[in-house]
Amino acid sequence: MTTRVGVVTFPGSLDDRDARRAVRLAGAEPVELWHRDKDLHQVDAVVLPGGFSYGDYLRCGAISRFSPVMETVIEQARQGMPVLGICNGFQVLCESHLLPGALTRNDSLHFVCRDQKLRIENNGTAWTRDYAPGQEIVVPLKNGEGRFVADARVLDELEAEGRVVARYLDVNPNGSYRDIAGVTNAAGNVVGLMPHPEHAVEPLTGPTTEGLGFFTSVLKQLVNA
Repeated sequence: MTTRVGVVTFPGSLDDRDARRAVRLAGAEPVELWHRDKDLHQVDAVVLPGGFSYGDYLRCGAISRFSPVMETVIEQARQGMPVLGICNGFQVLCESHLLPGALTRNDSLHFVCRDQKLRIENNGTAWTRDYAPGQEIVVPLKNGEGRFVADARVLDELEAEGRVVARYLDVNPNGSYRDIAGVTNAAGNVVGLMPHPEHAVEPLTGPTTEGLGFFTSVLKQLVNA
């Protein structure tokens, strides 16, 4: 049976098509999910894509967090469904309290777009099992509010529990605390990542194809579950 991965479209989503293409290239069936529809249409996993949902008004992701689809996503994530939030999707996951911390304005106060080197710190999540611990990859990054922040207690907990998924290498592009580029929940099924792995899945368009592992990882997770 084909694995079905839903990709949510919010008003202002930009990278939903790219995420669906990455899902297809990984070998799964991408399923379009509309933000006003609570029904997840029997998908096995969900991707919240990048973009500027609701124009980033109020706070990034703060309005999308209340979209009807998120009611079901939150419920299913708490029951173990794999959920990946990329860039704006990461912001939505933090606003939904599925992940700790918050994403704030880059310390430079400028939008940043670059090919970014990352180190995979945790390959035990549903979305990173195809990587080796410590593996270095390059994927695009593009954000204006990508600075991951949390208080010292939360940061220490993330470090102690191995819940930092990826860190920035060579340069910290947005001032994220402790160079954090992505985190996971305690169960390892929910991951938020500020850089864009869906833009690094084909030699023609990406700086590398090293982002594809996020999408192949969840297929293996679901097949072996």
